[in-house]
Amino acid sequence: MNATIVLLPGDGIGPEVIEEARQVIEAISLESGYSFSFETHLIGGAAIDQVGDPLPQETLDACRSAEAVLLGAVGGPKWSDPRATIRPEQGLLGLRRELGLYANLRPIRPLPGATASPLRAEIIEGVDLLIVRELTGGLYYGEPRYTLTTDGRRRAVDTLAYDEDEIRRILKKAFELAVIRRKKVTSVDKANVLESSRLWRQVAEEVGADFPEVTLEHQLVDSAAARLMTAPASFDVLVTENMFGDILSDEASVICGSLGLLPSASLGGGSFGLYEPVHGSAPDIAGRGLADPIGAILSAALLLRHSLGLEAEARAIEDAVEAALSNGARTADLGGSLSTAGMGQAIRAELRRIEETA
Repeated sequence: MNATIVLLPGDGIGPEVIEEARQVIEAISLESGYSFSFETHLIGGAAIDQVGDPLPQETLDACRSAEAVLLGAVGGPKWSDPRATIRPEQGLLGLRRELGLYANLRPIRPLPGATASPLRAEIIEGVDLLIVRELTGGLYYGEPRYTLTTDGRRRAVDTLAYDEDEIRRILKKAFELAVIRRKKVTSVDKANVLESSRLWRQVAEEVGADFPEVTLEHQLVDSAAARLMTAPASFDVLVTENMFGDILSDEASVICGSLGLLPSASLGGGSFGLYEPVHGSAPDIAGRGLADPIGAILSAALLLRHSLGLEAEARAIEDAVEAALSNGARTADLGGSLSTAGMGQAIRAELRRIEETA
């Protein structure tokens, strides 16, 4: 197998964690005989600084020609002026839209040995849930308006719009994933208030009828947020719209103890995918070797699984991460002292041991 992977390090700690993920994929290549080639391109604030565009055409063209994309993070206070018309986040949103990546998968499973969660052990025991977030509709892709009223007061409006086809395809993805998991879908909405949520709930019922082996339940987003902290093990696949999914998935990081541990995959209709850690650019620790690379490394595992079909290799990376944590390897977010590179080295050492005994 020969595969081209585009690396988009981005801003802040992005370049540091992406470098560790790249080295893990290269380690897989050395052991398995697969051939991976890497191309590095600009996105986000770094792209604004260099070419004035958060998503240069060269970057978009390279992504379209690749088998998969691995992204670090975008944004930071340098580009956070709310009056700015060009922002780093436009690069990521534009990439998702242009590549047709409508489904964001965020697995939430506490890792053995990582004990940083503030939740009691009995609450997080047995948690293995998957958040499926709609990625190209809703408020983030609405029609924002900023105006002045006749008396000079400022007014802002954002629109939340979904059509039934957008809703249907993300729900179908969630049900398909539930079939190979524990056969339960929780559809999260705000149907007691929002018209878009009432449509969402109707379509969920229609899609659910095509999957009789899967149990469907509906839950309002506010009660779902509370349930994530009190009974997270009761979820299997949780599917929701863009903004709700953004908020709930970050909240769910508490279950694992650190945003630095969480991977994600953004998928469309085929095998191509965009993979990135859930965390942000963390500019306060950028360049200091303090970032946890686990989220990026586990995102690389998702890349191997979903875009390249390398299940055994993906599992080996995940096992190596768990083994490193179980053996005491920690970065500062988990109470340890290892650097970003040191954590990457510890994981690659475990990966070599796994490959040698396979």
